[in-house]
Amino acid sequence: MIFHSLNELSHTYNHVYLSPHLDDAALSCGGAISAQHRAGQRVLVVTLCTATPSPEGSFSELAQAFHTAWGLSPAEVVATRLREDEAALALLGADGLWAGCLDAIYRHPTAYTSRTTLFHQPAADDPLHAELTTLLIALRERLPEAAFYAPLGIGAHVDHLLTYTAARTVVGTNLIYYEDIPYAMRPGALAERRARVDITLNKQIIAIDATLDIKLAAIAAYTSQMVELAQSQLGLTVDDVTDASAALTAAIAAYAHQVGGALPAERIWV
Repeated sequence: MIFHSLNELSHTYNHVYLSPHLDDAALSCGGAISAQHRAGQRVLVVTLCTATPSPEGSFSELAQAFHTAWGLSPAEVVATRLREDEAALALLGADGLWAGCLDAIYRHPTAYTSRTTLFHQPAADDPLHAELTTLLIALRERLPEAAFYAPLGIGAHVDHLLTYTAARTVVGTNLIYYEDIPYAMRPGALAERRARVDITLNKQIIAIDATLDIKLAAIAAYTSQMVELAQSQLGLTVDDVTDASAALTAAIAAYAHQVGGALPAERIWV
């Protein structure tokens, strides 16, 4: 089930995953989410950047480049991605809360003008931190017993970094961090991020051999993202969605086996 405000939540939840964008939770934690659902636990994925920009608005060159890569017009882009997210969460067995914040490329187009500025320190006047802090305080009050999961910030996407900072501020030492996939798959990316984080972190390995196939199916539901992710993250020159999806899911499966060794796994940090 998809919710659009905290007031709509009718259940308590055992696990709350903070997903900056419409795909981050499935990419990074889909195996664990599915396993938790199978174990009879309630999972809520709170996706932050789900607001629709005005199609009549002025879009930066960066936003236009993403629209082209996704094969979507400004009027279609968020609606399409929301449909994909709903399908993916249904596969994983999780409920979703769409928080209604704007993606960085729409929220602050004068600050985030290139991939270099998008994968960098957030702008000092970015309003998302205050929005997320308010939301997370309300979430914690509404779901005091839930375990909260936030991105570690690997890859340094500004939306991931802002989510990390706000969650760490509000939730504190009880926060669980997940590895940002696909950025964590880059050699050295995890070590680089850990070197920048000023807290002691202990890893936990979560075997996902029973749910890896469901995770990969959920990832593949984000059809609009497959080509761009395969090109930007895997360096492939693919234009076909089917080929891109096969390449991306194969790479993620291989990474899961790299993390888990004998069994495919996801890694969290506490």
